[in-house]
Amino acid sequence: MKELEKLKAGLPYDFTDSEVNALKINAIIGCQKLNSIDVLDVYKRQEAISELFGSVGDNPNILPVFNCDNGKNIHVGNQFLMNYNGTILDVEKVEIGDYVMIGPNTLITTVNHPLSPRGRRQNLGIAKPVRIGSDVWIGGNVTILPGVTIGNNVVVAAGAVVNKDVPDNCVVGGVPAKMIKALDNDL
Repeated sequence: MKELEKLKAGLPYDFTDSEVNALKINAIIGCQKLNSIDVLDVYKRQEAISELFGSVGDNPNILPVFNCDNGKNIHVGNQFLMNYNGTILDVEKVEIGDYVMIGPNTLITTVNHPLSPRGRRQNLGIAKPVRIGSDVWIGGNVTILPGVTIGNNVVVAAGAVVNKDVPDNCVVGGVPAKMIKALDNDL
């Protein structure tokens, strides 16, 4: 199998492979384009987001500086907002629902590396998708790890590290993130 085929099959892959690296280069170029557009030029920024991402809903807004690994693996719903210094390492698919706000300095990552030195020396990565529901507020300096699903109507407290699934209608926080309290859904 080619390395790109391994990646898409959810198997360990060599992240230095030229085909895999080409995806990152395209994303870097797309991010540079987005980050260079005046924040007051809303139409041009939304156009750049639509070109970079796999799919977008109405009114996507990303403040500078934004970085990603692929771009085409990111799918966001309506009224998406990512605050300053956001990073989405979308080696695998990242699906984000409607009315999601993401605080500054947040990292969403789908990629991990082996615990063994041999595997790391072989430049191996393995990716798992991330899913975030609708009506979610992710505070600043949050890290969301590979394979996590966050439900609807969730608040992730600032500084949290989310390493396991989060159910609907709750606040989570801490390192690792744990449920702090249940939330009513007033919709």
